[in-house]
Amino acid sequence: MNKLGVDIARAAVKVVGRLPLKVHYVFADFIAWLAGKVVRYRNDVIMINLSRSFPEKKYRELQKIRDDYYRHFAEIFAEAIWFGASNYKRLHDSGIVTVTNPEVLNEYMAGSYNMTVMFSHCGNWEILGGFLGYRTHEDISLDLQEEQIKVVYKGLHSSFANKFFLLNRVAPLEKVDSSCEIEASRILRYAIEHRKEKNVYIYIADQYPYRAAHDVGTFLNQDTKAMLGAAGVACKLGHSVVYLKMRRVERGRYEMTLIPICMNASEHTPEQITRKYFDLLEEEICETPANWLWSHKRWK
Repeated sequence: MNKLGVDIARAAVKVVGRLPLKVHYVFADFIAWLAGKVVRYRNDVIMINLSRSFPEKKYRELQKIRDDYYRHFAEIFAEAIWFGASNYKRLHDSGIVTVTNPEVLNEYMAGSYNMTVMFSHCGNWEILGGFLGYRTHEDISLDLQEEQIKVVYKGLHSSFANKFFLLNRVAPLEKVDSSCEIEASRILRYAIEHRKEKNVYIYIADQYPYRAAHDVGTFLNQDTKAMLGAAGVACKLGHSVVYLKMRRVERGRYEMTLIPICMNASEHTPEQITRKYFDLLEEEICETPANWLWSHKRWK
């Protein structure tokens, strides 16, 4: 039954998603109003997270970030539906994402067998699957093939939602197989088995830790625990590591920037790499506060 439901949902996305992006933003405005003014979706969680993260800000400033966040949150889903009916050409022509420094990825991939990319819930993580279709600064091509990009994900509780979003995230890919997205519990074994290949492993590394976690110090003014999985695999296998920043420039425009962390993770500890990741993430959040997933229970 789940498979039929997913097939129906994907068919609907392929039809609705063909509408221009600006039409989807009209729906996003309505969803933002509904979530923020009517349903007040996770308002308490958002305001607690914001007040603890920015104790120096006045209540009115926090409310402004919250309202901006609701708009951003609605746009994530509007863009995801549009993305689910897109191909590489449509993504490139739209200019929705520009990779500002693709030369970093090319350099780091040339210097190691594999690369670990540490991403977050900044920007729109639901459109990662279009990476090879996005514009690059000065039209520098990426020295990557589709099958080399592996997105490591944490499965959702709902099997329907899990399957639907998995398929939607890889919709523009021309060569889809079961290895393009890897569940987090399988990543170590997979990376070891494929350690002699040149792959890029992309992790969303700011999830709330669901198993034994490590203290990583202060993050956004709060004591924080995190899983060391991404950094641990990178250290064990000597991956190069970069941080992927996704800045929202304006509605319908994002910039991805690759920030080097290390060329060879085996020369560092997982704790050092994870700490650097959270430092870069905090810097990004402070630059564009509404751009992060504030309704997520990051601290419990």
